[in-house]
Amino acid sequence: MSRDPRNPDPEYLDFWRERHVCTLTTPRPDGTPHVVPVGVTYDPEAGLARVIANRHSRKVAHVRAAGEAGARVAVCQLAGRRWATLEGLAVVREEPELIADAVRRYAERYERTPRPNPDRVLIEIALTRAMGKA
Repeated sequence: MSRDPRNPDPEYLDFWRERHVCTLTTPRPDGTPHVVPVGVTYDPEAGLARVIANRHSRKVAHVRAAGEAGARVAVCQLAGRRWATLEGLAVVREEPELIADAVRRYAERYERTPRPNPDRVLIEIALTRAMGKA
């Protein structure tokens, strides 16, 4: 079921507010998918999904390898018969205020504040597509 990532229906948005482990799929240099578990926050008003990560991780390296235009990525979550996927162009952001905002959003969704990490960066996904059955 295709959806507008900037104007989701209430059930879809509520599903993204529940506490679920998600996956992030990034392209490896050879084009194959790299799928890893992550925490994701969804901000339809801004048209963004956010993933906090360590700057030395493979997922960050894959996004950076795509260059300034960004990497085509997807984040997904599921629970029973409900599922949701967000797709878009990801870039790595290092601005402290953006990282702090992403950590705050993560803490709100996952009900825990991540431990301090001086190597933390933000994978910011400008959303182009949403789908799912929530």
